[in-house]
Amino acid sequence: MAEKTPALPAELARILADAAVAAAPQDVDACARAWTHSPYLRGLMRREEDILLRYLADGPEPLMETALALLAGPADGAAMREAKRIAAIAIALADISGRWPLEKVTAALSDLADRAIDRAIRIAVDERMSGAGPDGFTAIALGKLGSRELNYSSDVDLILLYDRDRLALREGDDPDNTAVRIARRMVELMQARDSGGYVFRVDLRLRPASEVTPIAMPIRGAEAYYQSEALAWERAAFIRARAVGGDMKMGEDFLAAIEPFVWRRSLDYTAVRDIQDMSLMIRDHYDERQDVGPGYCLKRGRGGIREVEFFAQIHQLIFGGRDWTLRQPATLDALAALVAAERIKTEEAETLAAAYRLLRTAEHRLQMLEDAQTHQIPTRAPERKDLALLSGFRDWAAMERDIKRHAAAVGRIYDALIAEAEVDRLPRQPAQLKAALKTAGIGPHADLADLIARWRDRSYRALRSDAAQRELESALPGLVAAFAEAGTGREALLRFDDFLGALPSSIQFFALIEANPRVALLLARVLELAPVLAGKLARRPEIVDIMLSNEAFAPLPCAEDLTDMLRARLRRHGALELKLDEVRRFVAERRFQLGVQIIEGGADPIRVGRDHAKLADAAIAVLADAVQAEFAETHGRVPGGRLLVLGFGRYGGAVLTEKSDLDLVFLFSGHHEAMSDGGKPLPATTWFNRLGQRLTGALTVSTAAGPLFEVDTRLRPSGQQGLLAVNIDTFARYQREEAWSWEHMALTRARVVYGTDEDRAAVSGGISAALMKPRDTERFKAEVLEMRGDMVKAHSGGGLWDVKHAAGGLIDLEFIVHFLQLSRREGFDPDLGAATAHFVNAGVLAGDVLAAHELMTRLLVVMRLIEGDEPQKQPASAKAMLAAATGMADFDTLKAALEDAKRAVLAAWEAVFEVKRKAR
Repeated sequence: MAEKTPALPAELARILADAAVAAAPQDVDACARAWTHSPYLRGLMRREEDILLRYLADGPEPLMETALALLAGPADGAAMREAKRIAAIAIALADISGRWPLEKVTAALSDLADRAIDRAIRIAVDERMSGAGPDGFTAIALGKLGSRELNYSSDVDLILLYDRDRLALREGDDPDNTAVRIARRMVELMQARDSGGYVFRVDLRLRPASEVTPIAMPIRGAEAYYQSEALAWERAAFIRARAVGGDMKMGEDFLAAIEPFVWRRSLDYTAVRDIQDMSLMIRDHYDERQDVGPGYCLKRGRGGIREVEFFAQIHQLIFGGRDWTLRQPATLDALAALVAAERIKTEEAETLAAAYRLLRTAEHRLQMLEDAQTHQIPTRAPERKDLALLSGFRDWAAMERDIKRHAAAVGRIYDALIAEAEVDRLPRQPAQLKAALKTAGIGPHADLADLIARWRDRSYRALRSDAAQRELESALPGLVAAFAEAGTGREALLRFDDFLGALPSSIQFFALIEANPRVALLLARVLELAPVLAGKLARRPEIVDIMLSNEAFAPLPCAEDLTDMLRARLRRHGALELKLDEVRRFVAERRFQLGVQIIEGGADPIRVGRDHAKLADAAIAVLADAVQAEFAETHGRVPGGRLLVLGFGRYGGAVLTEKSDLDLVFLFSGHHEAMSDGGKPLPATTWFNRLGQRLTGALTVSTAAGPLFEVDTRLRPSGQQGLLAVNIDTFARYQREEAWSWEHMALTRARVVYGTDEDRAAVSGGISAALMKPRDTERFKAEVLEMRGDMVKAHSGGGLWDVKHAAGGLIDLEFIVHFLQLSRREGFDPDLGAATAHFVNAGVLAGDVLAAHELMTRLLVVMRLIEGDEPQKQPASAKAMLAAATGMADFDTLKAALEDAKRAVLAAWEAVFEVKRKAR
């Protein structure tokens, strides 16, 4: 396959003739190929004619000694560049001629880089502080320099470290600034380019968080990072790591310190997955260059150099923790060690080693053309011809066949290794991805394909890290399957996109999805059916964890047990602010749990509504205690004075929805003129009013853990014009003597949610006395009708599915029941359902009114989870959920039942008030 030695170019022939050098044929052949096919080497040989002649006379070894000697002495930048030119000629011709095998070529390049890096550091330190050595500053080489396998035209991958306590400093110098200045000068010496060329390009991007950290890093910070925070790919990078310049002992000590991080004694299949994932991502990125030919990447393409390296590194990471013999930085050495340890097959190692030699040699020839750091086969035919002829092939076609044969063999071996990583992975190419999503049964497959592409592009903060991308890829198949099973529509997919966009971090979330497929389906249903819950997840994705508990779908315990659970959690926190956060987390978790119970169709919404009220009871109990304790530290306690909290409305009736406000009234026992006993005493009225304000704030303020409740205190005596808190006697007297009829109607649903048994009894007595007052029934009826008429003007209702305000809705039913309670002085119960049942059992109301109450209450609880269009316009899945939650066979049955329910309430209205209910 080799081309015959080309005729010597005239200029080269003249140089050789004038020198009368008796060169070996292989060296003359190498010079002719380099001169004819490599513009870079031709220019270098013309410039350095003496070096060329020395090579032909003595071979490469003396030249390399000269180059290294230049770097060992008091060299400056110019001398460093001269050393590079000498070595560049010697190494290139030794490579092309076949004098040196691949290992010697890469070792010579690496030795030159080592010596140059060390010299550059010493120059930079000496310039800053004359006579100082490089103590406290070291360079760690990674990548091919770390394994002494450097390319012909390669960057050197370095991490620069310094010790603040040992670095040579001038008086007044800051060690951090000094280290960065030394690093900058060292890089400048290496990279500065003039007519004499340059030494080496330097790449410092492998340091931790390179986009934000200085180019030199404190060694203690580096140790802490690599021992606790570093990612798996960084582990793999340190398989090929050496101290190469500056304070060598410091560098070697650092590598010894992080060795347990690199080489773990237990089998680490997580590392395998990480490297497999990196390889798959590289393959996808270079998909258009997978086939050998123009544009093929010798390094990253399928069957390329990187896959040979990864094959070795995967096995090293798995087994090298226990077997020291496998800790070989160089790829060929690693393959040999793996065979000796019987970790891979001999045939595999031989195939990979042969391919590695061929591909690395081709890479060197490619880089010799123009001294460019490239790995891609040229797309222009003349350049491919030069590459082939420089490499000793007859033509490009012959070289292409050889590369194809070896790359195909590597690809087959590596395919088998990463087969597990490719199982159930979604394609990355748009057309293939859309086809896969369509096959999976995703209706809006094109929309989802576009979203997935956005996630893979790292557009969102939570998806920018490599770890997040790996978790995303692992979780995507399960998510897609869940979206398909749940019938997820476009709006739900957009909600999930919003959810990802709001996440501060996604790693734990995707790990949870992958480990628990049930959670993926649950998430899909939540996104499709309950935007309110989806919003909660976006703010606090960790709350989904509660669905993995054994009690996830069980009713909540009683309010007293919930209170005890909350108190136990609050014991871990001293400051009130921390307690506020803990209460919000506790309530948010269980609110989410209750919402999911409805979505999953296994919970009665009325029971869920009662559980929401229990949560509120528990939250008020612990926060009232906590706020009072803090307030008393400054103002003491009021002798004989105790706080009471009354709940009104739906809260008083102990059936709340996801979005219900808490209607609260604050009372206190004892005399209003009593003084507190603290360092800053206050009268009882002031003490309890300020306490009420603080408790209201504790319930309503949105902390870092999110919101808790909205609170309405307008039902207190005299409304917004009245005091926030009054004593029990004042409250009872107001209700007996001053309260309006609408206030007594509200009072029918009052219950004490916080207070001692003694105080509860006193308040209940005052409420009972006010409710049992005799009334002029006709006058009261007129007042009720007028009040309802005013409410209709303010809120006329939204049609059939408005189960609260519209004609025949729950507010009409409340007015009916409250009128009957107060006019007949019976059936008092804060629970509207229980009060309705009393009048049904008494024959005052028809039986279908109770059924109407239950249906509309269930619908109200469920619909508070749904936003946007009314149920009639919701997707089929939402309609099915509404029907299931209300015990109906289907949505049409539910609609008919709701129409019947409203007719029943309107009939009761006409029977009780003797007028038809009119809505605006």
